[in-house]
Amino acid sequence: MNFIELTMAEIASLFLMPVLLILALMFAYAFYELGRFGFEWLMRSAGRKAEQPLQRFWAKNPQADQQEVELQLLRQLEPLRLVSRIAPMLGLVATMIPMGPALMAVANGNFQEVASQLTVAFAAVIIALLAASMTFMTLSVRRRWLLEELKTLVKAKAAQVPNKPEFNAV
Repeated sequence: MNFIELTMAEIASLFLMPVLLILALMFAYAFYELGRFGFEWLMRSAGRKAEQPLQRFWAKNPQADQQEVELQLLRQLEPLRLVSRIAPMLGLVATMIPMGPALMAVANGNFQEVASQLTVAFAAVIIALLAASMTFMTLSVRRRWLLEELKTLVKAKAAQVPNKPEFNAV
């Protein structure tokens, strides 16, 4: 290998541990959010009043308009959205990095090293896909719940305000 190829291979290998650490953190976060989601789903299915974060936000910020509440909704969903989209990409990165050393080990006849490198590669992609799946499912349902809450809040807010024209005629 020439200098550039060798340098690029070394740089790529430096990213394996940070990517694996980030994937582990994303998996832990996804598992935590799945637990929160499961608890909230149980509360809702039992007919108990579920947490209403948008209502709490609007109560703390009575001057906030609908757009600010929608922005708050997006802020709450953003971590789930990021993990569901970034985890598969990092899983691919963590799969490809060990493939270079595994192929080199095949060329040298070191099948123990091949097995070791492929174990890391496949474990990383599985963890990444599990994290993405858990967060995507949680994101999808929680988005619907928050939009339902927003719709209820907007209706309640509209009922409180007397008929006021939205535009002033000139």
